Amino acid sequence: MDIYRSVIRPALFSGLKADPEWLHQQTLSALGWLDRHHHQPPAHWLQAQLTKAYCLKDDRLAQSLWGLRFSNPIGLAAGFDKDGVASGVWSSFGFGFAELGTVTFTAQPGNPTPRLFRLPLDNAALNRMGFNNQGAALMAATLRQRWESAVSSQQSAVSGQSSSPTPHSPLPTPFPLGINLGKSKRTPLEEAAADYVGSFRLLKDWGDYFVVNVSSPNTPGLRSLQAADQLEPILAALQQENAEQKPLLIKIAPDLEWDAIAAVSGLAQTHKLAGMIATNTTIRRDGLKTQVLRSTGKSVLEEAGGISGAPLRQRSTDVIRFIWQETQGRLPIIGVGGVFTPEDAWQKITAGASLVQVYTGWFYEGPEMVRRILEGILQKLEERGLTSLEQAIGFKE
Repeated sequence: MDIYRSVIRPALFSGLKADPEWLHQQTLSALGWLDRHHHQPPAHWLQAQLTKAYCLKDDRLAQSLWGLRFSNPIGLAAGFDKDGVASGVWSSFGFGFAELGTVTFTAQPGNPTPRLFRLPLDNAALNRMGFNNQGAALMAATLRQRWESAVSSQQSAVSGQSSSPTPHSPLPTPFPLGINLGKSKRTPLEEAAADYVGSFRLLKDWGDYFVVNVSSPNTPGLRSLQAADQLEPILAALQQENAEQKPLLIKIAPDLEWDAIAAVSGLAQTHKLAGMIATNTTIRRDGLKTQVLRSTGKSVLEEAGGISGAPLRQRSTDVIRFIWQETQGRLPIIGVGGVFTPEDAWQKITAGASLVQVYTGWFYEGPEMVRRILEGILQKLEERGLTSLEQAIGFKE
C-alpha cells in the first residue's frame, strides 16, 4: 500500500487543509536538517533507509550527457529547493539529478502571499512565487559549506595526504546538480545580461549545469527576454563568462508560438548551448475543472500565476517533439510538465527528451513516484526490445 497516496495526501489536502507553501517550507526545513547532519548517525541512517526504499539502479537507465553521468533520467525540477539547502538529499529519493533555484543575483522576498495553490480537480498547481530566494551569494556559500568536506576528502584520496579545498572546487556530488538562474526583479530588462552573469560568476564552480530562466510568468517583463533580440546578448555574455564551458541550457515557456520556439532553438545552437528545457508553467486557463480558488474565493481566471501539472502535459510534450524535429535531435532536451506516471515520462522521452523533470506530480504522487516511473520505463524498454534509455529518445512507436 502506498501510505502517502492513501493516508498522508488525503490528510494534508482535505483533512488538515494545510497551506501548500507552509507545507513546502516545513518539508524543506526537515530535508535541510537531514542534509546538514548527513554524517551524524540519525541522519545518516535515515538517508540510508530512504535510499533503500526509493532508489532503483539499473544500467539500462543510465546515460552520459555533457560529460556528466546520469544514473537515471528522472530529475527534480527547479522551484523546490530554491536555495540549495538540501542538495545532498535528492539522490536518496531516487532522482537521477536535481535542479536548484531559481536563484537571482539579488536576494528577494518574492510576491505577496498567498502565492501557491493546489488545484486537485486538475492534478495541478498555480504559483506566483516571484523567484523568492536568498540570492546567488548565499547559495554559493551554502553549497561550499555542504560540499567542501567532500572535496577535501576527494583531494586527500588522490594525493595521499590531507589538503584544504580550493575556494571554488567543483562539486563532487553523487549525481548531477543543475542551477536555475533568473533575473532579479529590481534589475531593469536592459541590464538583464549583467544580472545573469553576476549570478553565474558566483555559482559557476558549484553547479554541474546551468539554466537560463527567461520564461517564468511571475516576474514582470521576464518572458519578453525570450525574443531573439533580447535573448541574444544574455546568451553571448554568459558564454563569454563561461571559460570552463559548463553546460548551459535555456528554459522556455509553453505559450510561445512555433516560430518563436524555432528562433530560440536557433539561438541555442548559434551560441552552442548544451540544450533546452521544455517547458515552464503556462498562463493559459482553458480546460480547467477548478473554477474558484478556495483559499481566495476568486475565480481561477482572475488569479495571476503559472499553471503546472497535468494541464501542461500535452503542450510540453508537443514542444519537446517540435524542438527535437527542428534541431534534428542535435540539441538535448529536458522535458518537464505534467509527469505523474511512467507513460507520461515515456511520452516525453520518445518525443525527444533525454531527461525528464518532475515537481507538481511529486507532491501529488509522493516519494514512491520516482521508483514507479523508473520501473515503468524499464518495462517499456523490455516490451520494445530496447536495451538502453538512449535508444528510446525520439523513438517512433
